[in-house]
Amino acid sequence: MALWTSRTFRGLASLNLRPCVLKTSSSISTRALSSLKVNQQRLWDSLHHTAQWGDSKDGGVKRLTLTPEDKAVREWFVDHVQEYGAKPTVDQMGSIFAVRPGENNDIPPIGIGSHLDTQPAGGRYDGILGVHAGIEVLRVLQLNNHRTYAPLAVINWTNEEGARFNTGMLASGVWSGQVEQDFAYALKDADGKVFRDELQSIGFLGQAEASHKTNPLSAHFEYHIEQGPILEEDNRSIGIVTGVQGMGWLIVTVTGRSQHCGTTPMDRRSDALLTASRMISRVNEIALEFGGMTTVGVINSEPQSPGTIPGKVTFSIDFCHLDNARMDRMVAQTREECGKIAEKHSTSVDIKQIWRSPGVVFDDDCVDCVRSAAIDRFGKDGCIELPAGAGHDSVNTSYICPTAMVFIPSKDGISHHPSEYSSPEDW
Repeated sequence: MALWTSRTFRGLASLNLRPCVLKTSSSISTRALSSLKVNQQRLWDSLHHTAQWGDSKDGGVKRLTLTPEDKAVREWFVDHVQEYGAKPTVDQMGSIFAVRPGENNDIPPIGIGSHLDTQPAGGRYDGILGVHAGIEVLRVLQLNNHRTYAPLAVINWTNEEGARFNTGMLASGVWSGQVEQDFAYALKDADGKVFRDELQSIGFLGQAEASHKTNPLSAHFEYHIEQGPILEEDNRSIGIVTGVQGMGWLIVTVTGRSQHCGTTPMDRRSDALLTASRMISRVNEIALEFGGMTTVGVINSEPQSPGTIPGKVTFSIDFCHLDNARMDRMVAQTREECGKIAEKHSTSVDIKQIWRSPGVVFDDDCVDCVRSAAIDRFGKDGCIELPAGAGHDSVNTSYICPTAMVFIPSKDGISHHPSEYSSPEDW
């Protein structure tokens, strides 16, 4: 793309996340442009200020999407971006696009996007830091009265986590055409509440079509904590993210017979929980055999009685692999072997794949922007190239526009937990 050069992106410490959107006219010197810097303390204070909405009192944040806490932080977002010259637009999925005009407004905005929703026992940084970083960029530009070459959009994508409504990266999926809006609208949480109704109830059912055609982007950058141990353990300051591994979620339902524990002989039982335990063990073996990863994160057994043999068990499986074909073979083998285990234990099994996100490779030019800036700022030894192991909205934007991500270290590699932490020195 003509808009992108490796010299137009610099690390966040010197106004990070500034791609060609900060390209300037010849009347503004490079020295003047390079003097624009974020205020780390201000960014830190802003991030922790918003932690009040969903404060879990143990250092973390519980801010599930479309809850009153989510409503409050969204309203804060809308108010503050307007202070920095951006006009917020809410689409029909509740995603907020805060666009600050540039010198050439016929060019679609360059996006800095992430999310403000969290896991049920989440931390203060995952996704949240990426949105605040974008707001800080807007703030620096406004305070310095700097007009960027192209418009800049800071985006809060709805339901990235998928913790309440069981599909991750949901709104960006609709925006990119990967997910049908009607499917998203019909999703229900554990209490049976419907996504569209909840979106409307918090006042963020927008009028703009949830589509890349209505809210186009020239490119998308996402600034994020690593959520893993590599950067910290290797003493690296920046992760140059080359892409995202493939992942998918299965829901497995094992059906047996609920019978009295004391009166049913061991060899005549149809124990759904025993069967599920055998499946879970085998699923982990399959992942190791294929060089992938898997996690059973949710398990429910019925009827939850110490004196009754479990008659029904439902559990989730998360699959991840860098190779899409091998990931699909992992899923196929899991289906086959779970079927055999169910038959052996006189039970039945039903397996539904509720989500699949293929692995993606990020745009060469955007990755090169990050690479050049990272090396310029930290040197080759301060950076490392790596794929992302978790899903991000940048997966979906990469189908539509040039995309890249920037990682910073996570203390002890911990994420999705109140102890999640990234030092402001790394910002």
